[in-house]
Amino acid sequence: MRADAARSRRRILDAACEVFLERGPDAPLDAVVRRAGVGPATLYRRFPDREALVRALVTDLLARLTEAAEEARRAEDDPYLALRRFVHAAADLRMGAAIVVLLEHLVVDGELAAVRRGTVTAVEGLLHAARDAGRLRADVGMGDLVLLCVRLSRPLPGALAALDADGSLVHRHLDLALAGLAAAPGDQEGAPRRALGFDEVIAAAGRPGEPGPTGVAE
Repeated sequence: MRADAARSRRRILDAACEVFLERGPDAPLDAVVRRAGVGPATLYRRFPDREALVRALVTDLLARLTEAAEEARRAEDDPYLALRRFVHAAADLRMGAAIVVLLEHLVVDGELAAVRRGTVTAVEGLLHAARDAGRLRADVGMGDLVLLCVRLSRPLPGALAALDADGSLVHRHLDLALAGLAAAPGDQEGAPRRALGFDEVIAAAGRPGEPGPTGVAE
């Protein structure tokens, strides 16, 4: 893909993410065109319909989430700090809020499930490393992390959005929440509370073809 075409595609995907978060996945595609600063022909040449745009956006978000997890692992020697770096990067991508909104209008087929499986594997690697190092509570599962990110990354309603105009408040709240996930002396004593798995989140969301027999997204 030529550099100018790649930049145009990036503008469209970023604009679509913002518009769909603000107005829902049924927002007029003209709003995406205006936000991206491209012509309608440019959008429809790359994404012939709404489903194609939403699918491309979800795939792109998952790929960027995987990249963020791998970058965090490379950048931090401390597994807990690697997990923290990843969660903040995911918040900057507005990943938790965007994927929940978009998946409501998208059929999860084998191709998309495979992309999601790669993301889950990368993030679970961070969780396992932090737990194995004694830096993360034993009862924190992938499902807990996903829902935490979803809850904290949703835009504040109405006038409250002004409190987070620069995007810093969500990071403050993420740090407060992450402090509660860190292992403390005595955490390993007795049976830990049950961790919430990613397969449970998928099953609750009623996504087609999920979960597989191994409890991993198929």
